[in-house]
Amino acid sequence: MVKKEFKYRGYTLEQLQGMTIEEFAKLVCSNKRRSLARGLIKDHKKLVERARKIQGKPVRTHCRDMIILPEFVGKIFAIYNGKEYVRTDIIPEMIGSRLGEFVVTRRKVSHSSPGVGATRSSKFVSLK
Repeated sequence: MVKKEFKYRGYTLEQLQGMTIEEFAKLVCSNKRRSLARGLIKDHKKLVERARKIQGKPVRTHCRDMIILPEFVGKIFAIYNGKEYVRTDIIPEMIGSRLGEFVVTRRKVSHSSPGVGATRSSKFVSLK
């Protein structure tokens, strides 16, 4: 089976990685394009610099709203979900999304059976 080559809006990964942030901003959807056109905020600039510098180790960050740039592909990020850092490998299909989309902040709640004295109807629940 032949593996299909990754393309984002008609550009290969190598072409995307050769682009500047301003050139890449023209390819993404309007919300992210306007965000990148205003320029990266201070925290995002620091994250990009750390991602360029660090090799092999996860880049720890709280910036869940950072747009995934082509230069992040192949890097490992540890993204904070409010309780802990969740390790995430960046793959080409994630380009143009935000880091927080891939780390869930809420988990499923499963309630147990009602306790003694919870409500009047709970006295008819069989005890196990």
